[in-house]
Amino acid sequence: MPKKIHEKKKMSSSRKHNLKSLMLSIAKGLLEVEEREREEERVRYMDEKCPSLSLPSGSQEMQEFCKKLHHQIDELEEERYDLEIKVTKCSKEIEDMKFKVIDLKGKFKKPALKRVRMSADAMLKALLGSKHKVNMDLRANLKQVKKEVKEEDKEMRDVGDWRKNVEDKAGMDGRKKMFETES
Repeated sequence: MPKKIHEKKKMSSSRKHNLKSLMLSIAKGLLEVEEREREEERVRYMDEKCPSLSLPSGSQEMQEFCKKLHHQIDELEEERYDLEIKVTKCSKEIEDMKFKVIDLKGKFKKPALKRVRMSADAMLKALLGSKHKVNMDLRANLKQVKKEVKEEDKEMRDVGDWRKNVEDKAGMDGRKKMFETES
């Protein structure tokens, strides 16, 4: 028995609205849980790193407490300095890599391409593949036009020798003949 293809049916607007509101309420709950976890983590970190302050009553105890605080401050400063050095080192590496990428883009030379003589038919065959048969014989599609020969052109061909023509038009008789023939 052939499997039926699932047809996509449109969802009603009330169903869409209901699903959308359900997804939003789930997302809101997840965000609230995430925020609570973040706050608990922050409180835990602060309790670990900064315990509640209980000031000693005697001067000897106060000196010990101050020495302990100075020691903690020194440790934290060393940690901060180390992290700062790591960050600057990473940022320098990033900048160097950016420059290397820019340099590589600039240095890449496109190879000189060889000029290949190819007919239009061969080019289309290479582009389209052997399946498509395209004929680029453009002259086959042109119409044949019969050339009309004008009378002036006939006269020019019939004139013959130029010396004879010059002698005919020389002098007043030649000019008079020329005007008489035109009108």
